[in-house]
Amino acid sequence: MPPPVLISLSSFGAAETGRHGQLWCAQLARAAGADSVEVRGELLRDPASELPAMAGLASVYSSPEGLWAEGGWLDSAALGRGIAAATTLGARRLKMSIGDFGPGSHGSLWGLKVQLAETRIELVIENDQTVSAGSLPALQAFFDAADRAGLDLGMTFDMGNWHWVGECPLQAAQALGRRVRYVHCKGAQRLSAKWVAVPLADSVAPWRAVLRALPADVPRAIEYPLIGDDLLAVTRDQVAHIRSL
Repeated sequence: MPPPVLISLSSFGAAETGRHGQLWCAQLARAAGADSVEVRGELLRDPASELPAMAGLASVYSSPEGLWAEGGWLDSAALGRGIAAATTLGARRLKMSIGDFGPGSHGSLWGLKVQLAETRIELVIENDQTVSAGSLPALQAFFDAADRAGLDLGMTFDMGNWHWVGECPLQAAQALGRRVRYVHCKGAQRLSAKWVAVPLADSVAPWRAVLRALPADVPRAIEYPLIGDDLLAVTRDQVAHIRSL
């Protein structure tokens, strides 16, 4: 049985989600055949009303906040906000980056362990587009420290973000594959001195090899621009493509 296919609602763009709201986008995604969606915290306009309205439509909540704040201290409040949002949605996973985790942060891992023991929400760590929280050395150092602290943390593997930090996604997949529990399917192209997200078929990366290096049974989410006059048809085609891989 193929893994579930999700759509990260950021794929519809800030303008589209701003015009229609994430509930509309989530309903379109489900109508296009997606199994579920990832709600984006940074695109919420009125969380108090939007999150309950999307209950049952999402299986992942993406927090824009890092787990460790500037200075390397555990941001328990940010984690609490993420857990609360995921709980309201009925989402089983909360996606966050490690933020400013560093050598001086190791002692606070016990606090993370205590806080996670009080919820059924699964925290998955994403490689973001910063060297401090999205590079292979930073993530390996974090996961090694988490392992020593007795934390069993999985990873959201964003296939495209490695380009933003100048690293090879295939090398990262080979190093971190066993930890991956959720995949962001994102291609990347270099345009006028910057990287941009594109569909996998247009990516400069060896995306088929990357997918082969990752677990085959974990959910995969579209996280690249979905644009077109017939947005439902475009979305349906992309969902079918990811499902076929």
